Amino acid sequence: MTKKDNPRSPRPKIRLEKRAGKAVVVIAGLHTYGANRLDAIARELKTALGAGGTVKNGTIEIQGDKVEAIKTWFIKQESREK
Repeated sequence: MTKKDNPRSPRPKIRLEKRAGKAVVVIAGLHTYGANRLDAIARELKTALGAGGTVKNGTIEIQGDKVEAIKTWFIKQESREK
């Protein structure tokens, strides 16, 4: 029996922003997870990517142009849950 995707499950919206000449990846759309779960996801991403980051206003911000690595990380997490 395989797990079906829940259409109401939040999907991360990943975008790259430039701030003061530096790249920051903003991950939005996961605000329904709650602060503790967002903090845990941010901690895992920072460790996996060797980058700094924070959680602000229901979004995760990771320093550097790491869009592809973050997308890959989310895909691996999704496949691990199935």
